[in-house]
Amino acid sequence: MTRYKRTKSGGVTSLLSAVIVLLFAAALFTKCASTMTPTGGPKDTIPPVIVYMNPNNFTTNIDTLHPPKIYVEFDEYVQIKDQQKELYTSPAMKKQPSVTRRGKGILITIKDTLRPDITYAINFGSSICDNNEGNPLHSMRYVFSTGNTIDSMYMSGYTADSYKADSVSKTFIYFFIADSVERPVDYDSTMFNYKPHVIARAEKNGIFIAQNLKPVAYRIYAFEDTNNNMMYEPSVDQIGFLDTTYNPLYMPGFNIWFDSLRHYPSADPQLYFRMFKDRRFTRQVLSQQERPERHKAMLYFGAENPEVTKIEFDSIPSERVIYDPFTAGRDTVALWFDIPSEELPDTIKGTITYFKHDSVNNLVESTDKLRLAWKYVESKEEQKERERLEKERERAEKNGESWVEPEKQNPFKVTIPATGEVNKDKHVDIEFAYPVTKFDSTLIELTMTSETVTEPQSVKYHFVQDSLNRRRYQLRAEWQPKAKYELMIPAGAFFNVAQEQNDTIRCKYDGSDPEKYATVNVKVLSTKQNAHYILQITNAQGKVQKQIANATAGTYRFEYVSPGDIMIRVVEDLNGNGKWDTGDMVLMRQAERTEIYKNDDGIETITTKANWEFDIDVDMDKLFAPITMETVIKMLNDREDERLKKLSEEQAKKRQQNNSQNGQNGQNSGGFGFGGFGGMGGGGTTSGGLRTGTSTTGSMGMGTNTIRR
Repeated sequence: MTRYKRTKSGGVTSLLSAVIVLLFAAALFTKCASTMTPTGGPKDTIPPVIVYMNPNNFTTNIDTLHPPKIYVEFDEYVQIKDQQKELYTSPAMKKQPSVTRRGKGILITIKDTLRPDITYAINFGSSICDNNEGNPLHSMRYVFSTGNTIDSMYMSGYTADSYKADSVSKTFIYFFIADSVERPVDYDSTMFNYKPHVIARAEKNGIFIAQNLKPVAYRIYAFEDTNNNMMYEPSVDQIGFLDTTYNPLYMPGFNIWFDSLRHYPSADPQLYFRMFKDRRFTRQVLSQQERPERHKAMLYFGAENPEVTKIEFDSIPSERVIYDPFTAGRDTVALWFDIPSEELPDTIKGTITYFKHDSVNNLVESTDKLRLAWKYVESKEEQKERERLEKERERAEKNGESWVEPEKQNPFKVTIPATGEVNKDKHVDIEFAYPVTKFDSTLIELTMTSETVTEPQSVKYHFVQDSLNRRRYQLRAEWQPKAKYELMIPAGAFFNVAQEQNDTIRCKYDGSDPEKYATVNVKVLSTKQNAHYILQITNAQGKVQKQIANATAGTYRFEYVSPGDIMIRVVEDLNGNGKWDTGDMVLMRQAERTEIYKNDDGIETITTKANWEFDIDVDMDKLFAPITMETVIKMLNDREDERLKKLSEEQAKKRQQNNSQNGQNGQNSGGFGFGGFGGMGGGGTTSGGLRTGTSTTGSMGMGTNTIRR
């Protein structure tokens, strides 16, 4: 429930099989009569049309040892783009087929020996485009069988990021016939030990339609192919798995339609994958070492949190080496040398003792050599400045004038905002290029003036060091609304490992005006006494703006929320550790659930306004109710309706601007129609498992909220 108020001060049948063929045909064979763009006419936006195939699509009894070359002809010349990323076969072939242009068509040569009695599909993705405008022909597939029949079952699904609760696009879905792989009990190694029997791929909206399945039970996995090698790489690719097997023969029917806005088929999902990064199999090893700066070295490890037991250098005492994990996962470590520059050798030699994986994947203590070389390289800017000064000196000497070299710029580097707003949630962030060895906060002065305090008044403050970055600090104080602050840091207050010290720093800040921000009160409703949640305010793109951890039943207040579109993301913190925990495919443990709050109309975004207070009741029992495909479909439909409404509003705004600029008020010269098969959640009807809607405008309402002033 959402309340706004203003503050006082402001089963797939043959029919479905035929439907999918018709939808793909609609995508492939819809074309204007003329393929040429007349001079001065509209830009060609229509993809190529298939006019001929040899052998025909869905040919059976293909020779396994000597498969024929396949020729596909179009009504215009085409080009092949991103073949390595877009093209894949199902099941995978040891050698990828070659695709070359031949006249107005493409020639496909199969280089692999095929397996008997297998249905194969060559999926082109969006790699085939017309030659002139580059319009892609989406979802083109060529299917054939080395047996007497073509496998013809279908399943659909949706892949979503477990943490962001948003779609994961272009994921691969691997289907393993359950009877042909080991049944996992305590340990699941299917993705590492077996090859999939059928492969599908999700579109940009996270939806996939898996085709050419057998009427048998499958174990199904999805992964995000980050490196475009069709290989699942733990800790690199996101993975998703299902807790049981699925047989397409016994699955309920599902809606499918051609998305005329995105130009590819889409469907209501039958399967739901919650994707996460599984870091279990990451091998620990010191993969790289370098010394980018005189006082700084970098060590790169293969896995997070390396267990380092000792680091020794032959020329630097161990107490003068600062060990600084550089990333949140702590797989990158910086070493800082607290030694005067003139005492640091160009090459520092030493050893590091740590636990790394051996050949049988056991962690064993091992010692590696370190050789950290550094050489000063003059930058182009430094070279230009040096040459300029040399010319000035030569000119002065030639004229008999004295010349004094200008004082060099202080090399000490610190990042601190010179101006800005401060409030209880936004303090002053300070980050140093090098770790500081001297930090005399008693020299620093912070003063305040306000409407009631006209003379500068000293303000108490304190520094908090970042737990993940020892070079980052936060200056905190009890900031007063609308007050004026001056910060003065005198020269020499900071001293770093390179024996450098700061110049005088002066900054001015303004206490935030609460009336320029919104306040969001989140009331957590839950019948689970010991349940813990993480409440997050995100922007419209899902980036976290504010967060409250360890929330239980009760009301939580978010102040100084910037006006605009926000969302409320909730993490179900099962172990109560105050953070989201990823899953483990091998141990068959799903990631902790995250959900986006939706109002009674199914809308996820909340438009906040300055000087308004928003009361939102979040029923955790409802938000984290068991997932069903009906709830997933409703979520996707609501999300799509909202997206289409925003798109329609943006198009209408652009038309209005164009009309205003051209003096054509009332004339619609750039219309945007939601025609064709419509989009997900479009206002069409359902008939025989097929969504046949012709307009999406009927169901794009954002819903209404009750506003209390």
